[in-house]
Amino acid sequence: MNELFQQYKSYLIFEQNLTPNSIDAYTRDVARFLSYLKSTGVKSPLNAKSGHVQRLIQLLSEMGLSAGSVARNLSAIRGFYRFLIAENFIDHDPTETIDRPKLARRLPSVLTYHEIQEIISLPDTRDHLGLRNRAMLETLYACGLRISELLSMQIRDIHWEEHFVRIFGKGRKERLVPVSDTALRWIKKYLDRSRPLLDRFQRSNGVLFLSVRGTPMSRMGFWKIVKRYTDQANIKKEIHPHTFRHSFATHLLENGADLRAVQEMLGHADISTTQIYTHIDRTFLLQEYQTFHPRSAVNLSDKKMRRKIK
Repeated sequence: MNELFQQYKSYLIFEQNLTPNSIDAYTRDVARFLSYLKSTGVKSPLNAKSGHVQRLIQLLSEMGLSAGSVARNLSAIRGFYRFLIAENFIDHDPTETIDRPKLARRLPSVLTYHEIQEIISLPDTRDHLGLRNRAMLETLYACGLRISELLSMQIRDIHWEEHFVRIFGKGRKERLVPVSDTALRWIKKYLDRSRPLLDRFQRSNGVLFLSVRGTPMSRMGFWKIVKRYTDQANIKKEIHPHTFRHSFATHLLENGADLRAVQEMLGHADISTTQIYTHIDRTFLLQEYQTFHPRSAVNLSDKKMRRKIK
């Protein structure tokens, strides 16, 4: 059992080229499954039946895990068996008859453009850390990046003349994302005035945004920065690491951007993932309808008013 597990882990690291976070998540879920099999007397995953997988999924639900976490566990186990089949260890998949748990689609929290502006303008750019924070917030919103993508950006990934940044997303998939003049201007100021101070010990390995120790900033370190400015702006919404990314996508679509273009910028493999943003601002849709549909109540009242004026 352990030998198969180690081979699977090597496969994730060297062949799938996944991020460390993804590898940890998959191996943790598969290890839980193997531990469960052992507790039921099954000595090898090659002998597992669909009933074993189904019972574990049921137990995880009964323990209070969210539908998303349960679905992730099933995906990890399914990926493990696909690996075993591909390597000819087994000729059947005990997960193939098990349906993925239904996930309730939660609409992500979104900041208004005014709220974004308020947060971004708070760092004191006279200070080298404040200047770094301003450049990071500008880049995050300008490009709709995941936090991990922002923190792993290299200086060489910026294409200044073309106004693009090169991003390596999930599974190290590469994409080019447009970046605004404003963000580039703040990055340039940061590179000129702040980064040399932070990189005085030459520990950066070319990473763009650095911590006070001169090393790449941690996710928690950056999120504390966002939380500080959000609190200062007195914004009461639920803010999480993806909020700027959600706001980026929503604002683009509200202003008429093509859905597939937004999908490309976000790095979504499936357009259905991007489509959730089309359901966020119902008020905006109503305003658009009332403004442009010739039979809307607002347009009809406008026409009556124009007739009266005539």
